[in-house]
Amino acid sequence: MAVLLSLLLTCSGLGMLAAPGPALALTDAQQLVVDAWRLVNQSYVDPDQLERLHWRQRRQQTLERPITNSLEAYDAIESLLAPLADPYTRLLRPDDYQALRANTKGTVCGVGLQLSLRGDDQHIVVIAALDGSPAADAAIPPGSELVQVDNDSAASLGLDRTAARLRGPAGSDVIVTLRGSNGSEREVVLTRREVDLQPVRLRQLRWHGHDLGYLRITQFSEPVPQQVRDALATLATSPGGGAGVDGLILDLRNNSGGLVSAGLAVANGLLDGDPIVETQDREGLNARQQASPGQLYAGPLITLVNGGTASASEILAGALQDNGRSLLVGDRTFGKGLIQTLLSLGDGSGLAVTVARYLTPEGRDIQHQGIEPDRALTPPEPLSPGGSDDRWLVEAEQILGEQLEAAGQP
Repeated sequence: MAVLLSLLLTCSGLGMLAAPGPALALTDAQQLVVDAWRLVNQSYVDPDQLERLHWRQRRQQTLERPITNSLEAYDAIESLLAPLADPYTRLLRPDDYQALRANTKGTVCGVGLQLSLRGDDQHIVVIAALDGSPAADAAIPPGSELVQVDNDSAASLGLDRTAARLRGPAGSDVIVTLRGSNGSEREVVLTRREVDLQPVRLRQLRWHGHDLGYLRITQFSEPVPQQVRDALATLATSPGGGAGVDGLILDLRNNSGGLVSAGLAVANGLLDGDPIVETQDREGLNARQQASPGQLYAGPLITLVNGGTASASEILAGALQDNGRSLLVGDRTFGKGLIQTLLSLGDGSGLAVTVARYLTPEGRDIQHQGIEPDRALTPPEPLSPGGSDDRWLVEAEQILGEQLEAAGQP
């Protein structure tokens, strides 16, 4: 899920709720609800929306229901947030909160399956098994349909809950039922362990005598900016000690975002003093983020995007397109133009709260619209980006190679 992490600890809270007659002390469970209400009240991007929902009255109405333990408090908070109709502003129960924080660190305890929804029927399918993961050890191939997790239907769980069910304590087992392309099913027992999400992957390609770099970023977590710097430094000299690659393919397919700060840092290394993004806060004030002078990589660039390119990766893609730094090729991006912050509630749970909107440097609002690539690539979309059967990568190589030849590079 795409979030700007600003891990803030809650203060002591209101402590007492003003009401006619003597003030009444709140229970710990009620205090949790009040803290959640207050954090949204202070942070949410659209205070007018809160006003229209009679936000203060909603706090009182919520506290009138029985709230005697954490589970009842979580239910009350979810009920409180529901009228916002903002799927990105949500309660994160302790397991989900910890899992999201782990994702931003670049590691997770699970089985190493990257999942997606298949476009034609919305079934959950395997994009890839991460190298060195339990799923890779079990040789689970891309394109396999995930039918069940333990005894629960993956279709009933949905994508997010299925992914959550695959995470868990190291050493614990999970049974997955998979359906292959021939319709046959098999059960696989996977033992969870800590998996490096490998958010940055690099390799070199060869196209008609040209050395090309291929840089895939699967999410924006804390290690990504340094890993990208290291990758670009590697590309600066070719294996034979030459002057480096002739061009670079940046692959942002299925990068659903993550830390906006990490996405901005990557953009900073590819743009030379150009505008990256404009954010609009709850006061309606716009702030423009500008790249620093100089670039980590200044050569020819092509960027691959698809419907899984969202949030922080759309910020990067939009900046590259608006500044004429890179052609975007592939398919229209997801269209998430909202930024969230992650706030701790102090009991192990937390809130993701929408705190700002963003616009591309040319002022395009991409919320629900996405970014149209400069060139659409041949459908159907390859299921495994960067894999051996990735036709879009081959097309991107050709487009970049043709650009190099048009620019006079032999």
